[in-house]
Amino acid sequence: MATIDLIVLGMVKNEPLSAYDIQKMVEYRNISRWVKISTPSIYKKVIQLEKKGLIKGTLVKEGKMAEKAVYSLTGDGEKEFEKLMLGISCEPVNIFLDFNAVIVNLDSLSPEKQKICLDNIESSVKTMKMYLEENMSMKENNPEIPETGKAVLRQQFILAQAIEAWIASVKENF
Repeated sequence: MATIDLIVLGMVKNEPLSAYDIQKMVEYRNISRWVKISTPSIYKKVIQLEKKGLIKGTLVKEGKMAEKAVYSLTGDGEKEFEKLMLGISCEPVNIFLDFNAVIVNLDSLSPEKQKICLDNIESSVKTMKMYLEENMSMKENNPEIPETGKAVLRQQFILAQAIEAWIASVKENF
């Protein structure tokens, strides 16, 4: 949960945002592709962070729209943001790949079904890699996209390339 805290605190640190704006930014930046975060968890997290006094909501009315709460970081939120940044950066790096549950159980399938599973994983990796390539080409020269966001896209692409090479080697052994 600390990761979601950090994402929300980081977003409202940069600019005051509503929970809806945070959720849209998570979608636009494709954050849910590399961090386990869902739309309902964002709304819950905003409420929790406000109760803890880490963010403060201010009601704002724009034109004929209904009032909405816009959140900004408090002094305690700033301290918590820095604490999370330093703490999470020290944690061991974990890469959880759900398809590894399939890999460790391949021996329990017939050779034909093993091949189907490996082909499915390979196809998913290729799709992800293609998506990342498209996303990188759209955002690489866009000055509005922060360099940190571009760095994560490149990281994900390199990981996809590595997994693609790895799955090819696994398929050779089956």
